Amino acid sequence: MAAMTTVPSYAPSIWVRMCHALPRLDLTMQMRDNIFVPDSWEYQQTLLVLSSLSAIALLISLLVVLSFLIHYCCCNRGDRGEGSEEEEEDEDGSTGHGYSGKKGRGICCVTWVAVASVTLCCVAIGIGFYGNSEANDGMYQLTSSLLTANYTLASIDLLISDTINGLQLSISGPLTSMEEMFTGSKPFLVSTRNCRRLSENVINLLSSISLARSSVGTAVGNDSAVSGASIIPLTPAPPSVAPTLVPNSNLIPSPFSPGWAANTLMVNEDYRWLSYVLLLLLDLIVCLFILLGLAKQARWLLILMTVLAWMALFLSWGSLGLETATVVALSDFCSDPNAYFLNSTQFGSGTSSDVLDYYLTCSRRMNSPFQQLLTQSQRALSNIHTHLSSLDRNSLTQFPKAEKSLREVQQILNSTEGNFHQLVALLNCRGLNKDYIDSLKGLCYDGMEGLLYLSLYSFLSALAFTAILCSLPGAWRSFPSDSEDYEDSDSESEDPFTSHQDSKRFLQWQPWL
Repeated sequence: MAAMTTVPSYAPSIWVRMCHALPRLDLTMQMRDNIFVPDSWEYQQTLLVLSSLSAIALLISLLVVLSFLIHYCCCNRGDRGEGSEEEEEDEDGSTGHGYSGKKGRGICCVTWVAVASVTLCCVAIGIGFYGNSEANDGMYQLTSSLLTANYTLASIDLLISDTINGLQLSISGPLTSMEEMFTGSKPFLVSTRNCRRLSENVINLLSSISLARSSVGTAVGNDSAVSGASIIPLTPAPPSVAPTLVPNSNLIPSPFSPGWAANTLMVNEDYRWLSYVLLLLLDLIVCLFILLGLAKQARWLLILMTVLAWMALFLSWGSLGLETATVVALSDFCSDPNAYFLNSTQFGSGTSSDVLDYYLTCSRRMNSPFQQLLTQSQRALSNIHTHLSSLDRNSLTQFPKAEKSLREVQQILNSTEGNFHQLVALLNCRGLNKDYIDSLKGLCYDGMEGLLYLSLYSFLSALAFTAILCSLPGAWRSFPSDSEDYEDSDSESEDPFTSHQDSKRFLQWQPWL
């Protein structure tokens, strides 16, 4: 029982605190605050400055690759002049048509650099797959918590609508009939009118309760009013099938709807997850085919993979810039999420700050802002029940025709009291606060960790593709051209000594000749 009475807490992780402590500069290179205000142009400038760091890194990568290309192009002519002298010196010491000496060691070094770069890229791809999975898990927990909160809010709305419609039905139907029957008896007429007055009072009190009222509960309430006579206790649908508001546009609805947010996040998360999977598969295909091209010494394959490596390099640095801005913005939000929700007009419209603070903090020292309304409604329902019991004991002997109307009012009152008890339980802060804490943990723990891993993947893959683009031109030089292969094969076939030695070895190898 003690574990159930505790309220779960949230504390920013060490990664959130580290990223939140990063200095912020705007486009004029002036220091700015790190308060999460996404609508502010000054805050957006700080994110743009952080994202531009990846653009600077991309420029440095391009300069490094360009310098290596110039080095290979300029040194190629010198290597051709020195190659003839080295071939004469190394002709007696080398076997076959491979490379040896200084040139061979350089080619071997360049090839191993390319292989090491591809290996680093594969490690980065593994980190990227893990980070993408972590981010997806965090977003799934966030959307699941939002759907559960939307289910609770929809249940509150449906309970309020069901209670109001039931009381309105009792006023317009059986209570009106009882007033007509008790016209000649003043005590019974006064009790009946008191029931009407108290029912109207409960309707006014419940109508003042507002928690992001949606159109779903109103529609259901109207249906129950039309369907007629009896009001049954409400059993709302589970979160997976609970009705949610589907937005007609990309604008945030007012008041804010968790169902709308969950639907929007699920769609965007699907696109984000698929985009990263395609990017990771592209990097993996490029790395594997580069290894295949180096093993098979296929120049056309390496040329094609070089083009894809250029595209992957730009995508890696671009994704790193986007991830950097997202990580920093998310750390600013996760450092103090309550302050953002309390100060934001999008979440405060239609809901008082006291109500938001009650559900966001859920402190035992805070009283429910609906406590007075619920207490007055409970007293009014108890008084209605007292009046109906008095009429049941005293009036039926004199007015037996009023029994049917009295039983209908009692049935509606019993259903109303059952719905009212459910409403009191749902209006308690613990349920919605738990959903709020779970959504923060999914976004600020798993989501933040996944984005950091994706940032590490983008950085390592960018470095790997930079090294690959620098080493591939040198690896091409180690591949023999088609003309060299043809000349080597012709020289070996025209050499009478080589042919004689090969035939002699073949005869000696055959034991039956």
